[in-house]
Amino acid sequence: MTALLTVSGCQSGSHPHSHSNSLTYSHTHTHNEADTEQKPQWLAGDHHIHSHYSVGWDKSVNPPRPILAGDAHYSTPKNASMAARHGLDWMVTTDHGGPNHSKVNLEMAYPELKASRQAVPQVLQFYGMELDTPGARHSSLIIPHSDEEAHQLFHIEKHYNRREVLHEITRDKESLMLEALADMQTHTHKPVVLANHPGRTAIDLGHYTKVTPRELRDWHDTAPDIAIGMEGAPGHQANAINPDGSIDPTGIRGGYDNFPTMGGFDQMTARLGGFWDSMLGEGRRWFITATSDSHVHYTDGRTDFWPGEYSKTYVYAKKTYESVLENLRNGRVFITTGDLIDALFVTVHNQRTGDSADIAEKITATPGDELLLTVRFRDPDGVNFNQENPQVNRVDVIVGDITGPLADRTEDLNPTTRVLQRFYASDWQRSDDGFVTLTMPLRQLSASSYVRIRGTTNTNELEPQIDPPGENPWHDLWFYSNPVFIQF
Repeated sequence: MTALLTVSGCQSGSHPHSHSNSLTYSHTHTHNEADTEQKPQWLAGDHHIHSHYSVGWDKSVNPPRPILAGDAHYSTPKNASMAARHGLDWMVTTDHGGPNHSKVNLEMAYPELKASRQAVPQVLQFYGMELDTPGARHSSLIIPHSDEEAHQLFHIEKHYNRREVLHEITRDKESLMLEALADMQTHTHKPVVLANHPGRTAIDLGHYTKVTPRELRDWHDTAPDIAIGMEGAPGHQANAINPDGSIDPTGIRGGYDNFPTMGGFDQMTARLGGFWDSMLGEGRRWFITATSDSHVHYTDGRTDFWPGEYSKTYVYAKKTYESVLENLRNGRVFITTGDLIDALFVTVHNQRTGDSADIAEKITATPGDELLLTVRFRDPDGVNFNQENPQVNRVDVIVGDITGPLADRTEDLNPTTRVLQRFYASDWQRSDDGFVTLTMPLRQLSASSYVRIRGTTNTNELEPQIDPPGENPWHDLWFYSNPVFIQF
């Protein structure tokens, strides 16, 4: 199958952090009536960022006393300014909890967030936390921007955070998480919950411990428009970089000490036909993201990149709080590492009906319909934050059948998933504005399916392989789209 090249006539963009793309983009960042009229655009963000209110605890007193910067080191305005420097349009502050930490958030972290919004207005700054998840490990809890946001988070953290009480084992129950999700489902302003580093506690490929396929299915069944997905690419990706920039040969990407990441991605996402594909094969709207999990930058002696420095979650939205959160909730997302790309459009067109569907949308077809897939991405001609200009060397078109709910809720495989086509750099040309357009017919599909896109610099691995200790994360870059759904 041959790639058909279409030369794009879009506005030029020469730097991965300029955000100049084929869509209207405003650099004013004001939040007024003009915002409601702007067109959607790809907005880069990070929903897993820690401030110095991810505290340590002095356990010599009862109750334990919070120690500012005991875990993460930076203030919220510092994180926001670094997010802006590294090309982010939106971010979420997600501090860990602990005994009575709900009071720390309400009385200390939230006022600093409000001040940070004033200090760095060009970045939309959501309120949230890294929920110490009952019966699991951690999840990003994103609170919608409203006058009620402070007390909404206080309520959730106070009643449901596992570590809010002194003896957290009393709350470490899956049933309490389901109760929390059912509660959130009743809120006027519905939060978003994403499982953080879901496979980090797995002890082997497909051998899960604290976070399991059945558990995530239970979350999604309980609150499908709140528990909407998981980190595909976890944070702590600078674990193998020493403060002077040299490589630590023992450093493990993501802190995945038991079973490694694969191309920097969690096995629940990276494994072809694995857990993510099993969820999509059920017809679930289960989406992936990428984050920094920033606590302390590697130059300051820890394992992290700044927000946006290495991983980005792009949401197709207007630059308003409401639009970003709703389009994140609805999966209008692609993710990338190392600024490999900064725009990605995936469209399935039914040539009989004239209908089209983009990322996270659904299109209806009947057997015999001619479906055309168009993949359009921009590989920017500019250096990333490692002062390199990585090139996309391969794009994979991945499809899987949608067969409905599985009888075995512990299942983490979809055997129908396959790579339908691999395109290599020799198959395309890049136009002056950095865009490449690939098209191909989807003739093989005759049953309900999904199609998702993956791309990489790495042509040595047809599938992402286990990341060895000491791997330089800048030299193994990937991007992933969320799926387009096709219903027959």
